[in-house]
Amino acid sequence: MSVSRCYIQSIGLISSLGEETGETLIRLMQGDTGGMREEPGWLPSGPACVGRVTATLPRLPSAFAEYDCRNNRLMAATAVQIEPALTTLIERYGPARIGVVLGTSTSGIAAGEDAVAAKLRDGVFPPDYSYRQQEIGTIGPFAARLLGVTGPAYTVSTACTSGAKALIAARNLLALGVCDAVVAGGVDTLCRLTIGGFSALESVASERCNPMSRNRRGINVGEAAALFILSREPAAVCLIGAGEASDAYHLSAPDPEGRGAGIAIRAALAEAGIAASAINYVNLHATATLKNDAMESAVMARIFPTGVPASGTKPLTGHTLGAAGALEAAFCCLALTGKGQLPPHIWDAEPDPALPALDLVTTGQTLPRGQGRLCMSNSFAFGGSNTSLIFAD
Repeated sequence: MSVSRCYIQSIGLISSLGEETGETLIRLMQGDTGGMREEPGWLPSGPACVGRVTATLPRLPSAFAEYDCRNNRLMAATAVQIEPALTTLIERYGPARIGVVLGTSTSGIAAGEDAVAAKLRDGVFPPDYSYRQQEIGTIGPFAARLLGVTGPAYTVSTACTSGAKALIAARNLLALGVCDAVVAGGVDTLCRLTIGGFSALESVASERCNPMSRNRRGINVGEAAALFILSREPAAVCLIGAGEASDAYHLSAPDPEGRGAGIAIRAALAEAGIAASAINYVNLHATATLKNDAMESAVMARIFPTGVPASGTKPLTGHTLGAAGALEAAFCCLALTGKGQLPPHIWDAEPDPALPALDLVTTGQTLPRGQGRLCMSNSFAFGGSNTSLIFAD
């Protein structure tokens, strides 16, 4: 398959940073951590710091009642932001030429948690509960029905690379000529199963996460939806390179040498036809866990030996799991289409002497002026799933 470049026609975003792209851009570049809050009830041992979406999420239309859960509501609320561009493309190409690929990790598990709690209390499941609310593959086909498109529609679930892999899958559908436009991205919502699982791995911080610091203690979980429309029509931002690798080093721990991560990054650079030194900014995966940050900093130092401006944005949003790869790719696009500002790296500024030093972005730092600027977004996941995306203006 000859992979052609594809372009970003529209982006919709909702996260703890804001309810749309304009608000998100302002708060992102300010390094605003106001959306991160310590909440009780998530962990038996005490509160957890989470990135909660505070926007009101309306119920789904009655025709979609069996899909009505927080995860699907969040996707639907975000989809409103891309509807004008999507309507134009449907009129141009027809609904059968538009696909949907969405990533998720938790799906509607929170709805299942509530339903089980109700059954234990009342002896029966709630009348409005349907397994479709939590079925992991539901989100892609449901989104297609909601949006009125009939091209290929499916879900990607590869843990924390899901949203990034959805963008790569969309790019491939365009390159193959299967679609003329694709709605792609990721969505995940808070649930106790996920936070409890990370807690069992001793990877959750009760305070705001602190990536790349000697004092880092683990992740904060967040929720978000990030939706893109991609097509072959030229637009302000282009996806020029993508790399994937599966090292399968361990079920939950990264390969300490970062071999798979390095393969993915180098593959993205090779596909884009550029040297590492051409990259102007990297959005790090930067989970603030001991092992991820150690692996990632080693890979960055190896591939970018002279340094590159980089930041981890999870202290602003939490780790949004299946949405993270798409959300952080969107942050790269916002840097390219905004005023050239870069997302600052929010931490306690106490570097870990055991890690290679990185060129971490400070508030007010900007991209070079002009066109042809390049931003990279990296995502790494359980099971050794690794992705790297490169965007250009």
